[in-house]
Amino acid sequence: MIKLCGFSTSNYYNKVKLALLEKGVEFEEHLVWTDRSPALLEKSPLGKVPYLETEQGVLIESQVIADYIESAYPEHPLMPADPIAAAKIRELITFMELHLELVARELYPLAFFGGTITEEVKNKAEKLLRRNTKAFAKFAKFSPYIGGSEFTMADCVALAHLPLVGMATKIVYGEDMLADLPVREYTKMLAERPTVQKVNADRKANQELMMSRGK
Repeated sequence: MIKLCGFSTSNYYNKVKLALLEKGVEFEEHLVWTDRSPALLEKSPLGKVPYLETEQGVLIESQVIADYIESAYPEHPLMPADPIAAAKIRELITFMELHLELVARELYPLAFFGGTITEEVKNKAEKLLRRNTKAFAKFAKFSPYIGGSEFTMADCVALAHLPLVGMATKIVYGEDMLADLPVREYTKMLAERPTVQKVNADRKANQELMMSRGK
C-alpha cells in the first residue's frame, strides 16, 4: 500500500490527499514534520512534504505525485480523456500554483506565523498578485467547478490553495484579492463532499497538534 507522508496542515499535502480520497485509492498516512531531520532528508532531499512511498521507491513534489496517482490508478479519473481538455486542466493547475499560491506564499510568515517580511517582498507580491488574479479570472470557470462541469484534479488544487491566497492577502493588505471571484461559494459547495469534509476535519485536528508542539 502506498504511504502519503507529511502533515494535514500543509496545503500541498491536502491537495494530494483529496485526490487519493476522490479516486478511492487505499493509502496510509504517515505524520512527518518538516524538521529537516536526517530521516526526512533521506526521503525528501529538500526536506519538503508531501512525499509518497511506493513499492518502487519514493516520489517527491505534489504534482508529480498527483500525476503518478492518476496514471497508476486510472479508475475514477480526475483528468479528462480528451488531450486538449486535459491540457486546460493542467493549465489551471500550473497557473494556480506558480502565479497565485507561490507568490502569496511570500506573505505567509507575516499572515499566519507571526513573522515579518520586508516592504520590498510585500510590494512585489502585491503587484504580482493584482496582475495574476485578473488574468486568472479570465479562464477560471467556476461552473460549478474550477474547470467546468466536472470535478477534476484542478479542484483538488484550488481547494488547497485559493482560500489561503484569499486569507493571506486579506490579512496583509486588508483586501482579499480573490474577492471578485466566487471562491467562497465554490469552497462552500465543495465542503458538501465527504472527501472534503474529511480533509478539513483532519486539517483542523493537525493544526491543533501543531500549535501544541509550539508551546
